[in-house]
Amino acid sequence: MKYDVVIIGGGAAGLFCAIHAGRHRRRTLVVEHNPQVGRKILISGGGRCNFTNLGTGHENFISENPHFAKSSLARFTPDDFVRLVRRHRIEFYEKKLGQLFCRENARLIVDMLLAECSYSGVEIRTSCSVKHLEFDGGFKLETSSGGLSADKVVIATGGLSYPKIGASDLGYILAKQFGIERTQLRPSLVALTAADKDMYPKLAGISIDAAVSDGKRSFHENILFTHRGMSGPAILQISNYWDKGRPVEIDLLPGRDIAAQLHEGRGRGQKLTNFLGGLLPRRFVDQFMHSQFSSQSLNTLSERDIDQIAESLQNWKVRFSDTEGYDRAEVTLGGISTKELSSQTMESKKVPGLYFIGEVVDVTGWLGGYNFQWAWASGHAAGTAV
Repeated sequence: MKYDVVIIGGGAAGLFCAIHAGRHRRRTLVVEHNPQVGRKILISGGGRCNFTNLGTGHENFISENPHFAKSSLARFTPDDFVRLVRRHRIEFYEKKLGQLFCRENARLIVDMLLAECSYSGVEIRTSCSVKHLEFDGGFKLETSSGGLSADKVVIATGGLSYPKIGASDLGYILAKQFGIERTQLRPSLVALTAADKDMYPKLAGISIDAAVSDGKRSFHENILFTHRGMSGPAILQISNYWDKGRPVEIDLLPGRDIAAQLHEGRGRGQKLTNFLGGLLPRRFVDQFMHSQFSSQSLNTLSERDIDQIAESLQNWKVRFSDTEGYDRAEVTLGGISTKELSSQTMESKKVPGLYFIGEVVDVTGWLGGYNFQWAWASGHAAGTAV
């Protein structure tokens, strides 16, 4: 069967690309190997889908070419997607920092995309796997439901994160087949495991408002202790930049001059652990404080002691040994090299008519709706171009 456009992958980027290709009267087919489309959308944002971020800019993305995303993001903005959401009467709210969530559930976003596909005349085949793709001036696809041909093919297969819901390496395999380069891949927006694991099981479940830095960038949000290390928004954010060879710096009391507060409290005769227990969770304080300070009163601390305590609390250097892996990662860092693609259309420079969009590309956003906005923007760019 012949199509103008075949889109491989029925996630956020693939469906949105299909909508815009269909609007331009292209005979469009989406093939999805899962039994249903949009599975990652359904589980995102705790089931409420953080579908965009009002503050989206190219600065919120990691790529070998930090300017690559500018064009697509400028031509399809968060406001553009919000207008679509409003048109479908989906109620939403801003949680924090420009993050927009569905007030009810993520299914509404999937239903919206399916409705738009229907309006645009898009055909969708689920439980349909691509076995082979070749190009000889046009594209021929061998799938589990038969042979197809297309003038143009869009790869929207996502990354390796969440293999339990069907993530695969198909996009990277197809790129390699055509000699298209990709960058190094690793799990990201993911919890980190600690090199020193003795303390962490005792701290599991504790959440602290903190500033986490890699020395260049800092994220001020919660950290969450796990049995193996740390998670929470600030840790997920820094995982995009984490270098295995360098410690992560954590300020457990951001915005405070804890050394000055310790000095002020010296006249009270209060125990150090009691004083810190008023600022941080007591279970954390009991485990964190060095044994030489645990029973001391503030009025017995020397200047050197105070400096040492303040440094340990506000510049705590933590070495992480690894991530929790693709099973727990929200995204895959890296992907199809941006050197291989047009930033205007997402088309391959080597294979005319072949496009790559969404997470499969080396453009990775921060936590907070940025990766969905990249899916919409890159899908719009390719869908309009085809």
